[in-house]
Amino acid sequence: MAKRQQSEFIKWLGPVLDALRDLGGSGKPREVSNWIANSLKVTDDVLNATLNSGESRFHNQVAWARQYLIWENYLDKNIRGVWVLTAAGEKKHLSAEESRLIVKKWISIFSKARKEDTKLNPNELPEDIGVELVNNDNLTLLNVLQSLSPKGFENICKLLLRESGFENVEVTGKSHDGGIDGYGTLEINPFVSFKVLFQCKRYKGGVSRAQVGDFRNAMLGRAEKGIIITTGHFTNDAIKEANRDGAPKVELVDGEKLIQMFEKAELGLKAKTVYEVDFNFFEPFF
Repeated sequence: MAKRQQSEFIKWLGPVLDALRDLGGSGKPREVSNWIANSLKVTDDVLNATLNSGESRFHNQVAWARQYLIWENYLDKNIRGVWVLTAAGEKKHLSAEESRLIVKKWISIFSKARKEDTKLNPNELPEDIGVELVNNDNLTLLNVLQSLSPKGFENICKLLLRESGFENVEVTGKSHDGGIDGYGTLEINPFVSFKVLFQCKRYKGGVSRAQVGDFRNAMLGRAEKGIIITTGHFTNDAIKEANRDGAPKVELVDGEKLIQMFEKAELGLKAKTVYEVDFNFFEPFF
């Protein structure tokens, strides 16, 4: 990958801080990415580009920016699933040059540590800094899910929905059913419940706007709610279509959110304790 592509994530360091400030000091990863995309008018070409893994390149770059902000102590690293500003991060406004110097500093620290054979967490420090930030456990789970048979993926989604509070969940097993793979009932309280239709897409790439529209058309008059579950991601246009004013909302579960749901349900996963190197602690000793 070209050096220019490796360093593209640098321009998102400042916007990540700006996004979190505007979101009230914290936000979920996709909320931050969406804020940046909308506020900076990021083009569809950038938003729809993917890595070899099928992951959104833009979201991956934003995640890399977040990692450097953690190392710089502008974001809290201890809160899972939510990005949170530290006291220092709340006050910091980064220029492009300051962002570049932060990245340059930490690359220097990492390079020196490598030369001195310091033991580093491989998830914390990939070989190509800034190219592709991934979680090995997440990749393993995604690879497993993507390797399932179409029927197997539908059935594992059925199990996940049951574990997430849905009742009477069934896979239809019908072809030519407008993309409806199954249905279930979600009870809000003893007085209110509604039927939900779901579609399962065992993808590595993106789900398009047209596919979201087709699913919505198939669910009209049959259920109050619809969910599309994919191991890939949704294009920016697909997200807009799912939330289009005047049309029934379609809930979207991408690969990242799918993994979080598996983790929350502890479905097919075993918990383990992992110790990470705290570079902020060691920095004064380099």
